[in-house]
This record gives sequence, C-alpha cells and structure tokens, in this order.
Amino acid sequence: MPQEKQSKLFLQGFLISIGGAILFSTKAIWVKLAFRNTGVDAITLLTLRMLLSLPFYIAAAWISGKKENVQPLSKRDFSWIIILGILGYYLSSLFDFIGLQYISAGLERLILFLYPTFAVLLNTYLFKQRITRIQFLALCITYTGIGIAYYAELGTVQHNDSFYFGSFMVFLCAVTYSFYLVGTGRMVTRAGATRYTAYAMLAATAGVFVHFIVKQQWQSINMSWELGWYSLALAIIATVIPSFMISAGMKKIGSNNTSIITSIGPVSTIIQASVFLNEPILITQILGTALVIAGVILIGWQNNRIEH
Repeated sequence: MPQEKQSKLFLQGFLISIGGAILFSTKAIWVKLAFRNTGVDAITLLTLRMLLSLPFYIAAAWISGKKENVQPLSKRDFSWIIILGILGYYLSSLFDFIGLQYISAGLERLILFLYPTFAVLLNTYLFKQRITRIQFLALCITYTGIGIAYYAELGTVQHNDSFYFGSFMVFLCAVTYSFYLVGTGRMVTRAGATRYTAYAMLAATAGVFVHFIVKQQWQSINMSWELGWYSLALAIIATVIPSFMISAGMKKIGSNNTSIITSIGPVSTIIQASVFLNEPILITQILGTALVIAGVILIGWQNNRIEH
C-alpha cells in the first residue's frame, strides 16, 4: 500500500476510534445519573438500554445482509459472533452496571481501562502478534498515567466491602471486554464492521432480555420520562454510535492500535464526572491524565507503524 494512502487510512481510523472512545465514555455518566435520580436497578437499566438500541441493530443487520458483495458467514462464524456479543455487551455491561452502583464514574473508567492491556497480551500470546516498540512505549506511558490517577482516586473514597465488590465487578467487565476486543479484531474482517457489530449486539440483547425475564417481571419497571431519557441517551449516544465507530476503527488500523488510541476514554470520563457528577479532580489525576494523553498522541504520530 502506498505510504500516502496508508497514512490517510491510519488518520481515518485514529479519528473514528478516538471519537468512539469519547462517546463510549459517556456511558458511566448516564448510568450514574440514572441511578442517582431515578433509583433504577442495574439489570432494568441495562435492559432498557438494549431495548432502545435494538431497532438500530436490526436495521443495520438487514441492510448489511442485503449487499450483493457480502461474504456468506459459516455456522462457525455465527457461533463466534454470538459468543463475542455475549462477552462484550451482555456480561461486560452487566458487570459494569453493577460495579457503577458502588464506585465513582472516574474510578470505574480507570479500572475498566485495563482491557487494552489484556487485549494486547491476548493478541501476543494467542495469535503471536508482535508488540511493536511504539506500542510498548505508548502502553508504558499510558498505564503509568492511569496508575497515578487510580492511586489518587483511592485516596478520596471510603474503602468498604461494597467499594471492593464494585471494583471487582468492573475488573471482570474489563476481562470480558478484552476477549470481545480481540475477537472483534479477527471477525470484523470476515463479517464486515457493520454486520459484525449488528449481529454481536443482537446476541447480547438476547442475553440481556433472557436475564431480565428470568430475574423479574416487566411490571416492576417504574417508568418515567427521566428514566426514558437516560435510557435513550445510553442507547444512542453511548452504545449504538460508538459501537459502530470502534468496529470501523479496528477494521482500518487493527485491534492493538485501536486499544491504545482509546486510552482517551478515562480522561474523558474523569472530566465529564467532574462537570456532571461533581466528582473531584486532583493534581495527581491531572498528572495521570497528561501522561494518558501523551500516550495517545505518541501512537497517533507514529502512523508509519501500523499493523494490519
């Protein structure tokens, strides 16, 4: 591929990935606001999110399936897409929503952002992908920043059983999402970004609905306009749009680079949490944030190191 075309492709993937990461980072804000202002529980809020997202993914699946040049998927492909959808948007979302009941939005995003490390390591050891020098350096800078910010956050909260339980739930979210991320990097080239994302989200939605039906009755939802708006924002702003953006970014620049670029997510969440939830921003958090941004800029400048 010519260098100019390669650079343009990377820039497109970079911008799409970073935009998707920022939109995804609004999820914790909407969830915390919904918990605080409506008293909704985690599985009900997750169900409403997926229910309102469902029409968009059905439409995307139908449109992508009608394309003449679409590659047929085997039963094995469908099986993997279902598994990855369950991991990435059912289990990981469930763990995340439960954890957000007990910890701050800023801390949630910092713990959750362990997933790029897991994804890169999974790619390295399962698929023998080599970690480039620039990826290693960017990871070191980024996670040094996250470690500093995480330490600062720990000094502002009361350490109780609920706090540690919430932290553990979000950690499980990071683990399950890393498997989804790695699998997406493999499957998106076979199924196409739009079709893959639509099918994966449909599988996750089925999982969420089954969970909700087993655990509680539809009549138990105390629906209000406020809860409806929060659910709609979760569905469109923090789910539908960024899920397609992240998949498209992976298709252009690969899952490792996308994982590192989306390190802007914790920074975005910390800033939003301060503005909308009145969560404090400390000097050490600012230092950590600066290092995270440096890692993102570093990977963005080194566009000649793309791995396909």
